[in-house]
Amino acid sequence: MEVSHTVETEELMTCLQIQLYHPQQASRALYRMLPLDTRHKLQAEDPVKLGRDAQACTFVLADPRVSRKQLSLQAYRTSNSPDMLFSVQNLSQKGRVTVNGFELGFLERAELPGKALIRFGEYEMLIRRENGEAKGSFEVEFRVLAVPPSREMGMVVPNMVPVMDTGSDLSTNGIPPLMSQGPMEMDETIMYQSGSALLS
Repeated sequence: MEVSHTVETEELMTCLQIQLYHPQQASRALYRMLPLDTRHKLQAEDPVKLGRDAQACTFVLADPRVSRKQLSLQAYRTSNSPDMLFSVQNLSQKGRVTVNGFELGFLERAELPGKALIRFGEYEMLIRRENGEAKGSFEVEFRVLAVPPSREMGMVVPNMVPVMDTGSDLSTNGIPPLMSQGPMEMDETIMYQSGSALLS
């Protein structure tokens, strides 16, 4: 008598642990539209977009100061690594996004290391990658931090108040250009004041 020993085993999925901090998070329900403290499964081929527009984004921040589409995380693989890797792209024309202190211009991408500090506006986002075996999907888990993650990482980063993006050329080396070329399309909802501070 032949016995089949096929056992269904679920592959361990890569997980992006995203920890958020905002100085006003206690008094404002900024994260009410995020699935906090639960793992959310996503397909590897789909970009994960974060912003305030529920129609255009995978995950939404309930904050009018955030761009409609703020940033995107994209999974990818290389022949050099068995792990699922991720890149981050700045989708905001008016706001700045930094990854471990390096500023990304509009539509510029950067590879995410295993641990990365992303900043936009007054938000700090600490992303840790927990490697898994699955190739077609991964998980995202959002948590809220009580203190800024920049303290934990020992990074002294100046506050990044959102400013109007005056446009820029994308460089081939991924290094933000030094001079802006002229106005680009603006986000239709918020005009920032604070003395018209522009990127220099």
